[in-house]
Amino acid sequence: MFEPNPVTKAALEAGKPEFRKIGVGPWVQEHPGTLRPDDPSNPDHTRFDPTLLDEGDTRNVLDRYRYWTVNAIREDLDTRGRHGFEVAVENWTHDFNIGSMVRSANAFGAACVHIIGPHKWNRRGSLMTELYQHIVHHPSVEELVASMRERESSLRVIAIDNVPGAIPIETYHFPERCLLVFGAEGPGLSQRALDLSDDVVYITQWGSVRSINAGAAAAVAMHACAAQHPATTSLPPKQ
Repeated sequence: MFEPNPVTKAALEAGKPEFRKIGVGPWVQEHPGTLRPDDPSNPDHTRFDPTLLDEGDTRNVLDRYRYWTVNAIREDLDTRGRHGFEVAVENWTHDFNIGSMVRSANAFGAACVHIIGPHKWNRRGSLMTELYQHIVHHPSVEELVASMRERESSLRVIAIDNVPGAIPIETYHFPERCLLVFGAEGPGLSQRALDLSDDVVYITQWGSVRSINAGAAAAVAMHACAAQHPATTSLPPKQ
């Protein structure tokens, strides 16, 4: 008879731990006897989604945005002030990490996300956060850089890749306005993207692996940039 691993056996005997509740139930259940916020008497009633108020809201959003419509959340992020950096991702391999990069761009307040290459991209890891971001598509990295430079000639293009000659991220000063360019899992950035960048920055590592996951690398770089230039208004976990 098969005997389970002793650690697994002990864990099962200990019982499943309790986890905190994520999201909220219907408005009448959470706030019995109070007026619904989508009532026309509320000056901000257009912010609220009637369906979410009826059924509850378990989306991956901050508590202050519970029951809000997608448009209301996106507009509030714009009003409060996103960071000055923008993000570009090469989409030539339909990398599953692009979704997590978009999610990180939302978490760290990127002003915009640019997808380079085919229009269709892997949204699995984004958890619908693309709905709250400004997403722009470009057929090539050349077109992206040209359009960005036409709009803002002083904007610096910063490639994030582990290549010879790159600058360690812990010594690099990110400009407040910049474009961070990320490649795919495995091959990294294309040579053309590296050639068009003003600087190439790499994430210092101390283990045996050559590179970390592309989605993780993007999150590290975005946080490093955002931490050097705090947004106008930070968003706390709860309100």
